[in-house]
Amino acid sequence: FCYYSILLSSYGKNLMAIKFKQAEKIIKLPDFCIFDTDDTLYAYEKPHREAMKAVGSKVSKLLGTSKQDFEDTFSLAREEIRKRLGATASSHSRLLYFQRTVEMLGFRTQVLITLDLEQTYWRTFLTNAALFPGVRECLSEMRSRETRCLVITDLTSQIQYRKLIYFGLDNFFDFVITSEEAGKDKPDSAPFLLAKAKAGINEDHTVWMIGDDTEADILGARKHLGALTLQKNHHGVKVKKGKDAPDVVFDNFKEIVTLLSQC
Repeated sequence: FCYYSILLSSYGKNLMAIKFKQAEKIIKLPDFCIFDTDDTLYAYEKPHREAMKAVGSKVSKLLGTSKQDFEDTFSLAREEIRKRLGATASSHSRLLYFQRTVEMLGFRTQVLITLDLEQTYWRTFLTNAALFPGVRECLSEMRSRETRCLVITDLTSQIQYRKLIYFGLDNFFDFVITSEEAGKDKPDSAPFLLAKAKAGINEDHTVWMIGDDTEADILGARKHLGALTLQKNHHGVKVKKGKDAPDVVFDNFKEIVTLLSQC
């Protein structure tokens, strides 16, 4: 098993390298393209780090707790919530994380403070979030070629909607499916089958899945939709080999724009 790196002409001048597991599979434009959001359309780590700093500062001011105690307790609270709720949208809820953190710090449920912390987190998060280069061009190219675009994403609907609006991408997608709506996180079949039903996807359609996570995006879409899988590669992403490998590995969305022009 190996990937083939193929140089693609980009905008008639530069060359871009994109890795194919089986290049002969990329012969037809997709009828549907499904996108993950977090760590696929934008990098998650920096905005999360800055958001946690802002929340830590507010906790110190409001509750007199050190930032280190906050961070340690937050980790325990998040682990507890995820273990209790399992692969559901609410298991990612910052509101629940902060509520339990405050309680574990020795306070009763502080409704106003918890809401304040959640709003501080997401406000700071969005301020520091930036799309990966080429995302908008990729979506525009797909729309111009009549590819219908969807989002399948974990987490609650409200914040995922806010992200798409903040990035100015909400009008690019025909349907947005969250794990809150579907009832289960990826790679469970529920969000993929819901997307299939909403969009009218059938076995005659060519479907692409663009994501960063091997289990949730690559294997989930391959199993439940028979999708051709494209993995966004950047720092922190693990690209598997063998039978679990994606069909395509790319670094920049502009490579996908070029790929579309050569299908």
